[in-house]
Amino acid sequence: MSTSNFQLDTNEPLDASDMRIGIVVAEWNKQITDKLLEGALSELQKYGAKEQSINVMHVPGSFELIYGCAEMARSGLVDAIIAIGCIIKGETPHFDYICQGVTQELAKQNSAGRVPVIYGVLTVNTLEQAESRCGGKYGNKGCEYALSAIKMINFARELKN
Repeated sequence: MSTSNFQLDTNEPLDASDMRIGIVVAEWNKQITDKLLEGALSELQKYGAKEQSINVMHVPGSFELIYGCAEMARSGLVDAIIAIGCIIKGETPHFDYICQGVTQELAKQNSAGRVPVIYGVLTVNTLEQAESRCGGKYGNKGCEYALSAIKMINFARELKN
């Protein structure tokens, strides 16, 4: 579902001032992932996240997000992790294998791990579709990833209380 057709509910008061957020960003398709990162950082700061409480680390590609997120979660230094990547379909089935592997492993980390892992991986057919989702006609999905992280940290905290 595109951002233009759906907005996360922000009617509840959101305060990220005491949250520690990890962001793992793939360098592959950097022109897209950098914009998604900018959107996420902007949204986190909008809700009060402190710059020193946001840990951004880069990995070579979307497949490496799996290891990067797992290690960041094991560090115990973050309350949630946002995985940012962009996989653009090519002429070979490589796209399908990477998408499937990344999706399954990040889902496993999210369900079995200690902290929420936000799936911020664009899986698109063309560069134009990716550009439309990182600040183009569909907005910047990075903003949604940040909101999801804040909401999931609040969810986890509510369960502990």
